[in-house]
Amino acid sequence: MISRPRCLLTFLLLAVALFAGSCGGPSTQQAANSAAAQAAQHPMIVFMTDFGTANDAVAICRGVIYGIAPQARITDITHQVTPFSIEEAARFLVGVSPYYPAGTVFLAVIDPGVGTSRKAVIVKSKKGQYFVLPDNGLVTPVLDRDGFAAAREISNPAWIIQSAVSSTFHGRDIFSPAAAHLAAGWDFTLAGPEVSELVHLKTKTAVFNEKGIEGDIIGLDDPFGSLITDIPGDEFKQMGYHLGDKVVVQIERKPVTLPYVKTFMDVLVGDSLLYIDSRGRVGIAVNQGNYAKKFNITPPASIFIPKKGAPIKGK
Repeated sequence: MISRPRCLLTFLLLAVALFAGSCGGPSTQQAANSAAAQAAQHPMIVFMTDFGTANDAVAICRGVIYGIAPQARITDITHQVTPFSIEEAARFLVGVSPYYPAGTVFLAVIDPGVGTSRKAVIVKSKKGQYFVLPDNGLVTPVLDRDGFAAAREISNPAWIIQSAVSSTFHGRDIFSPAAAHLAAGWDFTLAGPEVSELVHLKTKTAVFNEKGIEGDIIGLDDPFGSLITDIPGDEFKQMGYHLGDKVVVQIERKPVTLPYVKTFMDVLVGDSLLYIDSRGRVGIAVNQGNYAKKFNITPPASIFIPKKGAPIKGK
């Protein structure tokens, strides 16, 4: 039998232990808040170029970033953008950016005008994301969707590489250091003078008329070779088509009949199909095959889809 003084002592020790456990260390929520605060101090850099992966350019840019902001987190969109294709890079950037939080730094170097009078800029969207890139229209679709908050030209020497700036590798000398300084918490308004107006990228869009919809094949969903078009799925559906319909499509003025289905396995392996892709656009594919290779299609290419029941002749 335990004596009353000993029982009382045991109770007191247990109470002290429980109190210490609840108050002496950080709670799970406090730990989560601390982790979130740490992440906010070192936001993610999302990196995209047309440099490819067969050379040292991307690794050099990463080295510059880590030298300035060792705790930066870097992830990639792609480094396989078609060389010099601002339009393709803009499409990737606008497609990826919604999935990242405010404070994310997007570093995008597709820069056919490197070394010329084009500006190197940091652009802030109304969503609170930052875009470090050449002022060549690359960020236009993002701003059209999310809104323009502010922009600064990268001209402050403290924001660029601390050695002679190359006339052909601003990805290393200007854009990567600027992205790193943002990741390290520097105030982007100190990067240089305000830029009130940016270069606007003029992109073609599908045209809907009484006969149907005219658009373009703007890219390939590699490595699968599926065709990406600029035809919005909602506009396609307004032409009267329903799942299961056969659709006569003209690609480069050559007609092809395709079943309109929900997903790839709705047709036999090796058969072609028309579908609405994950970004809400009309796509054309071969189930477990490569449409572009099978039919020798290279973007850009024209595409026309008539209204349901309309003759394709006389477009």
